[in-house]
Amino acid sequence: MRQSPVPPLSGQSSATSWGQGRRLEFIDFRLRWEQRLNRADLTSFFGISTPQASIDIAKYAEMAPANLVYDRSAKVYVAGSAFAPLFPSTSSPSRFLNELLATEVGVLAPESSLVGWRPSLAVAPSPGRALDATILAGLLSAIREGAGVRVLYQSMSRTEPLWRGITPHALANDGFRWHVRAYCHERAAFRDFVIARVLELEPTEASGPGAEADADWGTEVELVLVPHPKLAKAKRRAIELDYGMRDGEARLTCRKALLFYVLRHLGLDRADTDSPEAAQVVLKNRKALEQHLPAAA
Repeated sequence: MRQSPVPPLSGQSSATSWGQGRRLEFIDFRLRWEQRLNRADLTSFFGISTPQASIDIAKYAEMAPANLVYDRSAKVYVAGSAFAPLFPSTSSPSRFLNELLATEVGVLAPESSLVGWRPSLAVAPSPGRALDATILAGLLSAIREGAGVRVLYQSMSRTEPLWRGITPHALANDGFRWHVRAYCHERAAFRDFVIARVLELEPTEASGPGAEADADWGTEVELVLVPHPKLAKAKRRAIELDYGMRDGEARLTCRKALLFYVLRHLGLDRADTDSPEAAQVVLKNRKALEQHLPAAA
């Protein structure tokens, strides 16, 4: 049975108890994914003394005695055969794989990750998206303050960039690029602006409507994905596993404002799909979503 993390120990400050909680999570994580742990792992990662590391391991063993066994020959603690994670986050494959990916691409320093041993890893490269730190900071400030700004924006429809007044209220990622969701003063409508295309920013614009007026941002829609019906049974089963489908379906919920990006990302932005092997999945509830598609596109 999964146990809950220990509450703060009596007589300890909140900072101290949080520190031990983090170390207990570290023990849990290493046992879950590396199947072993020693005191040196704790002392090197947290900069604590060996006696403190022993106390932390003893506390963890008190909370979950079946989770670790001391291997006297190897002089390490190994995960017990009845190991059950104490912390839900440590048992999530996405947590481990995301940390592994973050360290590989340089987003997270290896010494800041709970991952110790790392398997050989390769990441498919993609073109970099260079963002101007000053512009991003200015957009974040405008979002935080509910303020309007003027931006010099390079659109796809014009050769030369134009100044526009916008009131940004959120950030969005379409899987490839970062956007700022904002009310466009010139068009009197909420739009997505690719942040990399913002060339200059001036905090001289009066504010316009905010997130509460953005209906497409506040509305959620559900996508129901199923394997392409023309695939052979074995291939449909493989697709069900790839997409984590249950009863032959995968359900995704997204903001209406992001629907177009989700469909494009999945190759579902058109009704006429490619060959079954290329398309892999189809949108089961396409008709129900058709009312949203024109606005999304």
